[in-house]
Amino acid sequence: MTGAMTVTSGDLWRQMRAEAHHAGAADPIFGRVLVDAILAHDDLGAALSDLIGRRLGGSAATRARFTAFANEALHGEPDLVEAASRDLQAIVFRDPAIAGLLPPMLHFKGYAALQAWRVSNWLWRHDHRDAALLFQNEASNVLQVSIHPTASIGSAVYLDHATGIVIGANVVIGDDVTILQNVSIGRSSELPARSPRIGCGVYIGAGASILGDISIGDFAKIGADTVVTSDIPAGCTAVGYPTRLTNCPESAPAA
Repeated sequence: MTGAMTVTSGDLWRQMRAEAHHAGAADPIFGRVLVDAILAHDDLGAALSDLIGRRLGGSAATRARFTAFANEALHGEPDLVEAASRDLQAIVFRDPAIAGLLPPMLHFKGYAALQAWRVSNWLWRHDHRDAALLFQNEASNVLQVSIHPTASIGSAVYLDHATGIVIGANVVIGDDVTILQNVSIGRSSELPARSPRIGCGVYIGAGASILGDISIGDFAKIGADTVVTSDIPAGCTAVGYPTRLTNCPESAPAA
């Protein structure tokens, strides 16, 4: 894959299978893993369902249960598979250490956690709320990423390192967002208890907290360990606590 070009899930799946065949030929032992994870499946949706089941299910029975829920969601709403495809391509494009599709698909727990959330959100919207919360709980326990099923998250989203991420109820996150480890996004203790809205193309550094009824503008950057409790204009960088704005476009209001 080159540049920021986005391909369909079908084209991506063909690329992934070609990578798997090449990697399996180079390393027959690893090739056995690839047969189960990639080559045994007919399409990306089936591989994602299996991925979610393997990452969340601690036993054969629970793995089968999570896989079945995921399969129902991904085949019931094909746009979820397209979003998962864009998420995977975003990792390859943004992470200079990644040279192909297989490593993030097979090994990045942030990718698995995000796809598990997509299933939990589908379950919530289809009134399977206990199952949705089960997905959230298991992703939190096993993958250390807790995303409430009622959150709204766009596509081409990258949860980098993905340890200690908490995204609360009704949080809104746009497309092309990157979130590093130990980030909390949710309601503050102040009333009314409303959740943050994160624009497109936002970068959120490690350890940041974004709290309350606030908006983060498109392409803003939130520095590591920053605590944000007020709106951040589009294109600005927010650092520290109290929050200080830097590198704002000329059209943005001053801090």
